[in-house]
Amino acid sequence: MNTKLRNILENITYTFTANILTMLISIIMTLILPKFLGVTDYSYYQLYIFFISYVGFFHFGWIDGIYLKIGGMEYNDLEKSNYVTQFWILNVLEIIIAAIISIFALFTIKNIDKSFVLISTSVCGVITILRTYLLFILQSTNRIKEYAKYTRVDRFIYFALVIVFLFLGFKNYKIILYIDIFSKLVALVLCANKMKDIVFGKLNISKNTLLEIFENISIGIKLMLANIASTLIIGVVRFGIQKNWDIETFGKISLTLNISNLLMTFINAVAVIMFPLLRREEESNLPKIYVILRNTLMIFLYMMLIFYYPIKLILSTWLPQYADSLRYMALLFPICIYESKMSMLINTYLKSFRKEKSMLIINTISLILSLILTILSVFILNNLTWAILSIVFLLGFRCVIGELVLTKIMNILIYKDIILETVLTAIFIISSWFINNMFCSIIYTCFYLIYVFIKRKDIKRTILLFKKILRK
Repeated sequence: MNTKLRNILENITYTFTANILTMLISIIMTLILPKFLGVTDYSYYQLYIFFISYVGFFHFGWIDGIYLKIGGMEYNDLEKSNYVTQFWILNVLEIIIAAIISIFALFTIKNIDKSFVLISTSVCGVITILRTYLLFILQSTNRIKEYAKYTRVDRFIYFALVIVFLFLGFKNYKIILYIDIFSKLVALVLCANKMKDIVFGKLNISKNTLLEIFENISIGIKLMLANIASTLIIGVVRFGIQKNWDIETFGKISLTLNISNLLMTFINAVAVIMFPLLRREEESNLPKIYVILRNTLMIFLYMMLIFYYPIKLILSTWLPQYADSLRYMALLFPICIYESKMSMLINTYLKSFRKEKSMLIINTISLILSLILTILSVFILNNLTWAILSIVFLLGFRCVIGELVLTKIMNILIYKDIILETVLTAIFIISSWFINNMFCSIIYTCFYLIYVFIKRKDIKRTILLFKKILRK
């Protein structure tokens, strides 16, 4: 086995192990928190998680620019003093922004709980952005083991402390927020200690450093805006639900989204490994690799939908107070397919081709469509079901457009696959929503097997192509 392949397999194995543990923790927390917190407290916790997903906006593309600029480089080749200076300037900027947000929350938001959530978000935002700065340097220089370690350590601390405090009888969402902030702070300190040459080196504030900061922002702003627009596609709909219905409804729908997205923990981990590897790969090989990854991923993801009804049945028994909202899993479960393909394949490849502008355009079009559908379903029709169904439609639309743009670059034809997958998704949603018993899983399984039969030649070609690459 050649060295390159051995390194790839080592990174995948290490990251796979770390993320299986993290995914198990996510599953346990998704089941435990709503069980013990109560609907209202859990809903405010979900509002905090919702806000946290947008703190990345406040580095203005700075970190994304560094990520794109040094992707594929070796860590030891970096000019450390330059990154030390940028780290501390970023630190000061984020503290100022957090202070402004906290003052705004204190004096303008009348709801005490929402004010507390926003202040907690601003504090956590500083910690999250600084840790992201360090983690992106590790990821882009292919130090995947360290990246995986310091990405996951806070989840282990968080899990342990939450279990202890719940066992001791603390069932207030504020305690959970304190634990989350503390665990992220510990992870930042540990990561900073490991990367002392990036954090505690000599500062060099000069004209060249400031120019490089602006250059990084100019490089990364498109990717950052693309990522924010991507998050807002669902975020706009969730914000509409939060404004038009009560906090409990928001929390219940958020739980259903979390359950549907659990697989993303593992998929995102694989995507992390892929970016620096693809940047080092010859461009002529990228289409072949894409075909292998796509065929493998789609067969696996559509197989996962078979387990929808048994999962829903178990969850409805465990969380009876959420049984009414768990019915919406029939509409939301397919989002794991579109989000996984977008994260692992489409976004990773577009970044490798440096097509941040294309990503921004795709996500902006999807965001505009999200605004239109939210206004229609939430504020005009006042229909929660249509609002939730629009999430799946929007993510599917973005995924299809993104893949058409990408495959045009690589000169690959995937129209047949897109049509087959869209039909299979529609069959799942219709059967699960209208039948809503074990028979829906049987119907979907039959159509899934037909899908696999139609794809049998592609599967064989994928296996042969994979073996050929391994031999090389």
